[in-house]
Amino acid sequence: MKISDRDREIILVPVLVWIGLMVALAVTVTYAFWPHAPVKVEVALVIAAIKAALIAIVYMRLSRSPPLLRLAAVAAFLWLLMLFGLTFADYLTRAPG
Repeated sequence: MKISDRDREIILVPVLVWIGLMVALAVTVTYAFWPHAPVKVEVALVIAAIKAALIAIVYMRLSRSPPLLRLAAVAAFLWLLMLFGLTFADYLTRAPG
């Protein structure tokens, strides 16, 4: 039985993304246990954002979704950024202690 290109894509893309997610996980764990690593939090957040984007695009199928659903996903992401930004701004303006 011959496998068509469409079937190969259906199987191959999620497997490659899963492998990419496992590599990103290994990088995250390795960097977290690396003593005296600079900018630990920033690197972890960038890797987490990459993993979230891969999951949203491939497994949630945002790349094939209608434009309105993509707009809703972008709006939700921007709302989340705004909430994190306001929370971080509040944290920075509080007095220590």
